Amino acid sequence: MNPTILNQQQHHILFDSDSLSQIVPQWFTPEYWQSRARLQTVSAGRGRAWFIEDDAQSMVLRHYQRGGALAGLLGDKYLWPGLSNTRAWREWRLLAELFAQGLPVPQPLAAHVLHNGLFYRADLLTRTIADSQSLSVRLQQQPLQASMWRAIGKLIRRFHLAGVYHADLNAHNILLDKAQAIYLIDFDKGKIMRPTADTSSWQQANLQRLQRSLNKLYAQQSSFEYTESDWDALMHGYRA
Repeated sequence: MNPTILNQQQHHILFDSDSLSQIVPQWFTPEYWQSRARLQTVSAGRGRAWFIEDDAQSMVLRHYQRGGALAGLLGDKYLWPGLSNTRAWREWRLLAELFAQGLPVPQPLAAHVLHNGLFYRADLLTRTIADSQSLSVRLQQQPLQASMWRAIGKLIRRFHLAGVYHADLNAHNILLDKAQAIYLIDFDKGKIMRPTADTSSWQQANLQRLQRSLNKLYAQQSSFEYTESDWDALMHGYRA
């Protein structure tokens, strides 16, 4: 991976020049791809995202969007903290570090920041994880075997032992592919903490957030295939 920075007036792009030989600011607008590739809008939590697929490669473009009380006021604008502290820059660098360690995360391709005065807007471009779906979608279709729940718990533990804090660990941000490989996605506001073999407060908070997500989806959807024994299996894998 070769991090490279391109500056064009208000546009700032951090990209892996080993994966992308060229890039322009227009790449970060879905309109650019409409006539050049197959484009599909997907849900991405608070933000917006698009699957982009052409003959050369398959990518996911995500636009950062505010949530909470400030969403109605600022929408997709964030206060300027300096380029290296923008959300896109920080997530790209975190993903690059995790990917280099061999952890199952999306391969980061490019981060884009549009700086305008006191504010900025941002986007992230990653490699698509082929033939995958979120845990939340899978459980709407079929239950998981206990062995898969244990594998999910084991994977979360692997991230925790590496000191990786996922700020929004929920059922939407765990992906499973056709080969039953498991990935974590959406590391916005994530960071590297001090690794520890013991389960500390931030690790417990991660697990509790995931459990709340599963319980909420179960309460909302009558066809959601999740039980308390599934959570027990996940925790068994986490502690193994």
